[in-house]
Amino acid sequence: MREFNLLVSEQMKTMDKLLFLQGELERCEEIEEQLQLIQQETELESIQHEIKMMKNELKAIHKIFETQTEEVIRSYQDMNVPV
Repeated sequence: MREFNLLVSEQMKTMDKLLFLQGELERCEEIEEQLQLIQQETELESIQHEIKMMKNELKAIHKIFETQTEEVIRSYQDMNVPV
């Protein structure tokens, strides 16, 4: 049970990172749209670079979360296997 609780705790931390990053990505994309409207090319390139980096980080965190989900499921199944 302890391992299961630790895995769930780690997964919750990952989910917090995931949600934060998604929110930041949405915020940056809104800024990107605004900058495109006012055509500030230098700032636009900077925010586009930041968006690309966030998307890459989001993909990596998503993979971690999926792996943690599989570990949680395996741990739960192991707890419930009759001895």
